[in-house]
Amino acid sequence: MKILVTGGAGYIGCLIVPMLLQKGYQVRVLDSLMYTGTGLLQNFRDKNFEFVMGDIRDERTMADAVKGCDVIIHLAAIVGFPACRKYPELAQAVNVEGTKVVAKFAGHERLVLFGSTGSNYGALVDTLCTEDTPLNPLSLYGKTKTSAEQYLRGNCTTIAYRFATAFGVSPRMRLDLLVNDFVYTAMKMRYLVVYESHFMRTFIHVQDIARSFVFGIENVQRLAGQVYNVGSEQMNYSKADVCKMIQKKVDF
Repeated sequence: MKILVTGGAGYIGCLIVPMLLQKGYQVRVLDSLMYTGTGLLQNFRDKNFEFVMGDIRDERTMADAVKGCDVIIHLAAIVGFPACRKYPELAQAVNVEGTKVVAKFAGHERLVLFGSTGSNYGALVDTLCTEDTPLNPLSLYGKTKTSAEQYLRGNCTTIAYRFATAFGVSPRMRLDLLVNDFVYTAMKMRYLVVYESHFMRTFIHVQDIARSFVFGIENVQRLAGQVYNVGSEQMNYSKADVCKMIQKKVDF
């Protein structure tokens, strides 16, 4: 089986790719290298790894990239509230219009696993969130990911994952994520300033995000056509809780 990973040089992709290669899959990565591609260097020694530099918005690039592939893991996106706020036109172009190009060349014969987000639900207070909870995205990031998810589900054979807030180490590290930012700041500055300390978040380790995509590929008959919340209610913490846990590990 050959798998195309769009945005495979990113925070999640850099963990998914070696995981897939270890499973014996052939893996092709399509990435524009917006954030460099150093996290993928370890994979070039594997004969089952292939890299294509390009943009998902380019139809010729996508047409070539999907050739021979059975599965597409679609991760390419402008990710997060700050980045989408800073580059709103680019976020719309990549997250929505780029996804439509992916869908066009994926068709219904290829499985598309989509990295969506819990931001699709908007702000929920004292509410148990299930996959049936109405979508109410508030940020541009949430709105573009919701639009992309709905388009894929309507036009492709799709498994969509709505992820909780990620954390953990990756070869393409992200320090803008809450837990990662808190740890980095605590180590560097030896103190934390926490706003909205009782604001609640669900979390998921980036390794578990990567594992969920492998699980989807291996269980396509059971999962295809559905959307899943991925992230544990057992990891539903306030910012103050996160701060206390970090303080136990870091003397500040």
